[in-house]
Amino acid sequence: MSPTALKEGDLIWSPSPHRVSHTRLARYMEWIASTTGRRMEDYADLWRWSVSDPEGFWSSIWLHFDVKSSSHYERALTGGMRAPKWFEGCQLNYAEHLLRHELHAPVEVALLYRSEDQELAGLTWSELGAQVRTVATRLRELGIKPGDRVAAVMPNAPETVIAMIACVAVGAVWAAAAPEFGPKTVIDRFSQIAPTMLLAASGYVFGGRVFDRSTEVTQIAKALPTLKHIVWLQRTAESEMPPTAGVHSDGNVTAQWTNWASLLAGPAGKAADFQFTRVPWDHPLWILFSSGTTGPPKAIVHGHAGMLLEHLKLVNLHLDLRPSARLFFHTTTGWMMWNVAVAGLLAGATIVLYDGSPTHTSPDLLWRIAADAKATHMGMSPTLMTMQKSAGIRPIEKHALDGLEMITVSGSPCSPELFEWIHACVKSDVWVASQSGGTEIASAFVGAVPTLPVYAGEIQARMLGMDVHSWSDAGVELTDAVGELVVTSPFPSMPLYFWNDPDGARYRDSYFGVFPGVWRHGDFIKINRRGGSFIYGRSDSTLNRHGVRIGTAEIYRILEQISEVADSLIVCHERPDGSTFMPLFVQLRPGIALDSTLRDAIRKKLRSEGSPRHIPDAIEQVEAIPYTLTGKKMEIPVRRILNGAAVELAASRDAMANPRSLDDFVAYRDAQAPAAPAQG
Repeated sequence: MSPTALKEGDLIWSPSPHRVSHTRLARYMEWIASTTGRRMEDYADLWRWSVSDPEGFWSSIWLHFDVKSSSHYERALTGGMRAPKWFEGCQLNYAEHLLRHELHAPVEVALLYRSEDQELAGLTWSELGAQVRTVATRLRELGIKPGDRVAAVMPNAPETVIAMIACVAVGAVWAAAAPEFGPKTVIDRFSQIAPTMLLAASGYVFGGRVFDRSTEVTQIAKALPTLKHIVWLQRTAESEMPPTAGVHSDGNVTAQWTNWASLLAGPAGKAADFQFTRVPWDHPLWILFSSGTTGPPKAIVHGHAGMLLEHLKLVNLHLDLRPSARLFFHTTTGWMMWNVAVAGLLAGATIVLYDGSPTHTSPDLLWRIAADAKATHMGMSPTLMTMQKSAGIRPIEKHALDGLEMITVSGSPCSPELFEWIHACVKSDVWVASQSGGTEIASAFVGAVPTLPVYAGEIQARMLGMDVHSWSDAGVELTDAVGELVVTSPFPSMPLYFWNDPDGARYRDSYFGVFPGVWRHGDFIKINRRGGSFIYGRSDSTLNRHGVRIGTAEIYRILEQISEVADSLIVCHERPDGSTFMPLFVQLRPGIALDSTLRDAIRKKLRSEGSPRHIPDAIEQVEAIPYTLTGKKMEIPVRRILNGAAVELAASRDAMANPRSLDDFVAYRDAQAPAAPAQG
């Protein structure tokens, strides 16, 4: 089929009967039939049961995957959508299940790792387990208690995986940021949660360049007065442990410094002798941070039981991982996909890590890593894959990808053309699965089903246990029409709460403020009659930058430090080929014009205070930034205009404080190549 002939919804792949019968999903359905007498006709039938009887469905996940708990739960689910309680009475630990496979295959490889300056190496299950137990024991000796927050500014490396599992094993609460984040971005996150310990890498290597972060680590540590311990991971020869990083703004030294090697200096002990700290269902597991669209990033708290059940379902039944599988997802520690990648250990699979630029030394580097690691499952953002497609890369001609079974694309909408490129240029019979979820749930609402066919540009189905629908603004369910993505019944990976939100008002307003009692996620979705779905980008102003969500407020807070900039507006809009474009519009002080020097200064500031992902694709000067009469910056109307909508459909000038301010954006759009058809 030629590239011009492929249309959204065209059938492009079907699993063979043999493949279907050997999936973990098919075996689960057989188990349901044999243990309950309930025989499912197909996936749609299974999905309907999973959302109509959530207590029965999630109880089956607990039993099927043999969840270990010190005490049996009372009921799988009590309470309604706003305050559900899952598996009350249980005592379990997420980390214990991550390492469970060590007992069955101690000498098999659990983790493979590569960086720009290190070739592929690995850890066996016994080596991984031993290092986790050593670090966990040391954490206990240092006084880290259940509920203490452990914050990490660490790379996508084995040490970070070990630290996370060890932290969770003792009941502490994990929170992470990528080392390339600017100090203010990190402080905005970690200052909310009052961490007891900080783990920090000395620097990182990206694109062949060494970035020393010792000064930034010092700045971060000084801004976190609750720290009692700082663990230094030496990553670059140029960096040394800062001698004053434990000194806070009041001049008091409150944090003890140690290095990573000292955490591994003690004896590991036998796996059978180590005691995981088993905790109640609602004990915090980790804190993930939202993008900070309307203020400081939301500190989203997930629990042990809910996340364990969700991830057992995800990696086993939807991704079809198994002990012989090798999962390579290109991500950083600052994206929730890192947590999902580590969750591959729950299935006994080998996880593959890479730290560095995805195009270092060659634009097809990720495919070379996949071939070297013998990856069976691979994932990356559609934006990154679109860039490779545009560059004319053909991995099928250079790399041995015979064992590659699945490619998952997650983070933004995926075009039909990208599906076709994967089959034509990567592997003809590979299962391509587009998925969509969010940091809020550390999983997916819609995504991969190994027993279903794949249609171009289409997400295969709604995930089990996810009661997802498309609603109009009036709350009417839509079929074959774009609406708001909503979830109408509880699911275990819902956040427990937001940190520092004691009455839950911010949490309720974020997801239940539009449709009372119904989760509104903030994505545009279309669900067709066969149950497939299409995501059409954000229905709010969150930026989707190379698959990672960034809040506009983060950009604005950085730009406020630039004296020449009076005001600004940034949007990210989707193009027909699946790529995204993020222009920044600036209103400058009187008498100042935008030139190359100021553009460079803006980019440099956004990189140093934010991250490389905060840098826009273009910077343009406008006369004024548009606001509503109530003082709200009009990001969504501007994005709709750039996507091709007529001004009268995108915004009401009568409701604007400065109606003519939209004219510059219309002129900018008209001067560019055609963007995308309006999504409303």
